[in-house]
Amino acid sequence: MRSDVIKKGIERAPHRSLLRALGCTTEDIQKPFIGVVNSYNSIVPGHMHLQSISAAVMESVRRTGGTPFEFNTIAACDGIAENHLGMRYILPSRELIADSVEIMVHAHAFDALVFIPNCDKIVPGMLMAAVRLNLPSIFVSGGPMRAGHFGDRCCDISDVHEAVGQVVQGEMSEEELTELEKAACPGPGCCAAMGTPNTLNCLTEALGLGLPGNGTILATDQRRLQLARRAGQEIMRLLETNLRPRDIVDKDAIRNALIVAMAIGGSTNTVLHLPAIAAEAGIKFPLSEINEISEMTPYLCRISPAGEHMMEHLDSAGGIPAVMNELKSLLNLNARTVSGKSLGEQIAGMEITDHDIIRPLSNPYSATGGLSMLFGNLAPDGAVVKSGAVLPEMMQHRGPARVFDSEDEATQGIRKGLIRPGDVVVIRYEGPKGGPGMPEMLAASSLLCGMGLDRDVALITDGRFSGATRGAAIGHISPEAAERGPIACLQDGDQIIIDISNHGLEVALEQKEIDRRLARLPACEPRIKTGYLARYIEQVTSASTGAVFRSTLNNLR
Repeated sequence: MRSDVIKKGIERAPHRSLLRALGCTTEDIQKPFIGVVNSYNSIVPGHMHLQSISAAVMESVRRTGGTPFEFNTIAACDGIAENHLGMRYILPSRELIADSVEIMVHAHAFDALVFIPNCDKIVPGMLMAAVRLNLPSIFVSGGPMRAGHFGDRCCDISDVHEAVGQVVQGEMSEEELTELEKAACPGPGCCAAMGTPNTLNCLTEALGLGLPGNGTILATDQRRLQLARRAGQEIMRLLETNLRPRDIVDKDAIRNALIVAMAIGGSTNTVLHLPAIAAEAGIKFPLSEINEISEMTPYLCRISPAGEHMMEHLDSAGGIPAVMNELKSLLNLNARTVSGKSLGEQIAGMEITDHDIIRPLSNPYSATGGLSMLFGNLAPDGAVVKSGAVLPEMMQHRGPARVFDSEDEATQGIRKGLIRPGDVVVIRYEGPKGGPGMPEMLAASSLLCGMGLDRDVALITDGRFSGATRGAAIGHISPEAAERGPIACLQDGDQIIIDISNHGLEVALEQKEIDRRLARLPACEPRIKTGYLARYIEQVTSASTGAVFRSTLNNLR
């Protein structure tokens, strides 16, 4: 066993002495050491209940012959960090999470790992760590939040964001906003819409590292604890058979995950995190392949914010196993999974129970997937849009740019009524380096939707969006402004041409004029010059490569 390095031989007596201080018996020390990587804290709703998940895992590990040890990672809440300095730390926290797991695992020589993530950057950070460390591993998330209820309809946090715009427009009172605020988030779990955490927890099933139900069983459902106990049992089998993450996560698994993301209308952040996970595994996955996958994948589920259904409805309709069974003609069914079965064996017979929630291949919402990559002279290395949440009339759009150099400027401009129907709001210097940290533009996009402007106003940015964003909100424009991408040269009034159906994003300028403007720009000074974000600026790469550190790209083969 790998853990023998800290517990066998007379020279390891000091190590065993410290283990005995934990209450370990001689028998405990002789068993495999299972690291339980828990992201519990008491400030994030998605993580407030993870102690019970961990307890169920550890009980099961002990019962099946292992000695579990729990340790924690950081877990910051996108929602609470929204629209202030804290948001600049959210994407960078992904790398810290992966690094901290690496440190703890090597320092304590664990034999296998159970990961317990739940919210935005914690899931991909832990997935990156699992692939990097390549020890037998399994994931069991904390699960989605139950939907709130406001009047006669379901609601979630995205409704609260958009309601702010309705108050600005005078279409909702502040008293009504307060009532919605109280109703939208009724308890533990990651927010009830198809945002980044629910997307990534669902894709963990498609990648083969999570058991069926990992992405959709509610946080408060007793089946969640049953899943945790099963994960504790399965990790001992994975250790015995020596099945490791890189045996599971290959290019076919990444492709399976992207197909599922297209079918369920997953978060735009998918195209940041799956390339980052692939890079840790040494797999090249260019963004151009994403459109190929989108073109062949039907859009089957419209989960909030794209539609009225919530995660609990997706679960009751059969969950991700039913989605994958419907997509089986597109998936690699020989892919391996932590259940010990092939993907095909795992999803066999998993039928859709409600075709209003998960549509059949014969009646999709659209013939193509819910995410699209855009390319053109404004985004030579690509940009992304949640096309499944764009109104039909905004799939093609041409309008004058209204340029802002930060989200704060843009939000103030929108609230002051500076945006007119037909405009294209441009928010730049918010990319991985420029932000720094590639903050979400949710405050701006939600204001536009809440004010009813999403029907005729587009938003483009080198920053990113929350998975709760809808409308013609185009993010991840690469290269970013801080790296002299074309977005840096835009001026008010420039005509922006958006053609989502044909994957195009252009500015009506000759290349010579773009080059001339870029050459005249002053040097871009970093916004933050000390601390972690200063180091992050020095190391981070483009959104088009998953915003990973330069050293991670060295893994690619």
